[in-house]
Amino acid sequence: MQQRPVRIAVDIGGTFTDLQILDERHGRVVAWKTPTTPGDPSEGLLNGVREAADRFGFALGDVGLLLHGTTIATNAVLERQLARGVLLTTSGFEDVLEITRHVRRDLYGLAPEPFPCLIDRDRRFGVEERMRADGSVEIPLCGIAPVLERIKAARPEAVAIGLLHAYANPSHEIALRDAVRAALPDVPVGISSDISPEIREYERLSTTVLNAVLMPVVQNYLARLEARLGEGGFSPRIFLVQSNGGMCSLARAAAQPARLLLSGPSGGALAAERLSRRLGRPNLVAVDMGGTSFDVSVVQGHRIGLVTQGEVDRLPVRLPMVEMRTIGAGGGSIAAVDSSGRLSVGPRSAGARPGPVCYGRGGTLPTVTDANAVLGRLDPEFFLGGAMRLDVSSARKSMEDYVGRPLGLGAEAAAEGVLRVTNVQLASAVRLSLFEKGLDPREFALLSFGGAGGLHATEVADELGIGEVVFPREPGTLSAYGILFSELVQDLARSRLLRAERSAMSEIEAAIAALANEATSRLMLDGVPEDQRAMEISADLRYHGQAFELLVPWPEAPDIEALLSRFHASHRARFSYAAENEPVEIVTLRMAAIGRLPQPAETSGGVVEERATPGSRLVSHGGQANLWPVWRRETLHTEDVVSGPAIVEEAFATHVISAGWEAKLDPEGALIARRIA
Repeated sequence: MQQRPVRIAVDIGGTFTDLQILDERHGRVVAWKTPTTPGDPSEGLLNGVREAADRFGFALGDVGLLLHGTTIATNAVLERQLARGVLLTTSGFEDVLEITRHVRRDLYGLAPEPFPCLIDRDRRFGVEERMRADGSVEIPLCGIAPVLERIKAARPEAVAIGLLHAYANPSHEIALRDAVRAALPDVPVGISSDISPEIREYERLSTTVLNAVLMPVVQNYLARLEARLGEGGFSPRIFLVQSNGGMCSLARAAAQPARLLLSGPSGGALAAERLSRRLGRPNLVAVDMGGTSFDVSVVQGHRIGLVTQGEVDRLPVRLPMVEMRTIGAGGGSIAAVDSSGRLSVGPRSAGARPGPVCYGRGGTLPTVTDANAVLGRLDPEFFLGGAMRLDVSSARKSMEDYVGRPLGLGAEAAAEGVLRVTNVQLASAVRLSLFEKGLDPREFALLSFGGAGGLHATEVADELGIGEVVFPREPGTLSAYGILFSELVQDLARSRLLRAERSAMSEIEAAIAALANEATSRLMLDGVPEDQRAMEISADLRYHGQAFELLVPWPEAPDIEALLSRFHASHRARFSYAAENEPVEIVTLRMAAIGRLPQPAETSGGVVEERATPGSRLVSHGGQANLWPVWRRETLHTEDVVSGPAIVEEAFATHVISAGWEAKLDPEGALIARRIA
């Protein structure tokens, strides 16, 4: 599929666009950062590619594959920069989108915040039809003409169609879609049986609406990106990263943009999965700490976990995505003391603008980054590789005014308090991610990346009882690294309630065969050769009477005994019991259609000629200021031992090696810290 030697992965963030470049001619992977251009992110992408080509000596025409992670869809939802939508649904069900699930986050709040609804009531239209749960027709589809006139009067920019039980029989949805397209040929139309053919009306409708109102946003961006192809001989094949960690074609992304909602964060999880194999560590907890958030994902047995449903800004998304826990704790999280004298950190963030006080961009409230600067953990002259000088004196004054004075503490003691609270929050997020699966933190290594992760990793590991921390190469662009080696993945699902027993095998096998036929068709459309195709089957299972399911891989399909064994074991690990004598139901069968992209060999980092000689810096810790050794990562050799307390610096990250820890480079270039005391 790829003839030209250069592969580029791009992760577009709010501040920087990160690139990882692999040149097959020598197998070396290099990283590059360039400012993001919010007005048109494709402009920043092309700028970064040109800069990287000049810096690393390849021609634009050498790029054969561009793998693109983006927050376009996520930002559009968060900022409500969405198309004006219309919803068509079964008559009598127009308010499902607003009724939601009646889940109250604040049980005792007298005025609970309502769940968001993306389409107002006057643009939700009922259609006369009714499909039963078994797929048979109760009321034929009729009266379309008056509905089409109401749609035209609403002047929509996108139309979402979600009819009752369309997952069992999509014929009414397809007929309605065709009628709307004929009446409004320039308006994108999305149907639930395409994007989320699963039971549960509210979640299916929410996903369908999100997908439809994102269509014009993503399609416009992709049109701008495609218009730039050909400039300077730059004409690679382009794929976009989905929430499930796999890639999809531009056509698939344009038709189903909801699959891009967690495109950005999934790259880091992919990188963790790849590094677990390269480093020989099957169990990793990957933590990505940036400016505003802390993302936790778990690699178990060299595999990242997937879930079948997530949410974005309280809007359910019923699509497979990388399992991830996110809390509002990053370098820009604001520290505050309330009227009772309680110190809290986050979830409010200073963001990129104005940012932490020490950035000198107008910020006035103390943040986690300010606390690290006040304590001497950050070099004010070498932040971002020297591209930004930190204003430590202003950070110290802010820490004294807003945290120290209310608590009766000096600036350094207040900063240490901020870090202690932060580290406990980070450890709690990791602990919950493991405990809910019945996993022991002591059996995992901590993989730390993101701009702020290295400053907290060993202290968080101490909180958890984890004895090993991995600091990968280029931690600031690790999400792009994960994207660099991803594969094409299309998720297919069919909801049909079946007993997981031998008597239902003919129906189960027929459903699997139908999924396999559709998977083959989709991979053929993507141009995947037959010898590079793969299919992975899984199932949503529950005990009879339960109202929730567990996603269970089924590599042995159609061996029903193997599936049941996996389900009982998974249920026992999650809930501490298994009812092995109770009947089990299959709710949804799933298939991942995988197109294997070429995986060229990757070489480790180059030979370090300069001998490492640590400097030193005054760092406040435990109420005392002492000189800590400061190492430059690019000068470390595999035989060098960094004994804590110490600091290891690189251009876009700083790593604190706590007392009682030692760190060494491994042959792959990762810095491995281990607790020795």
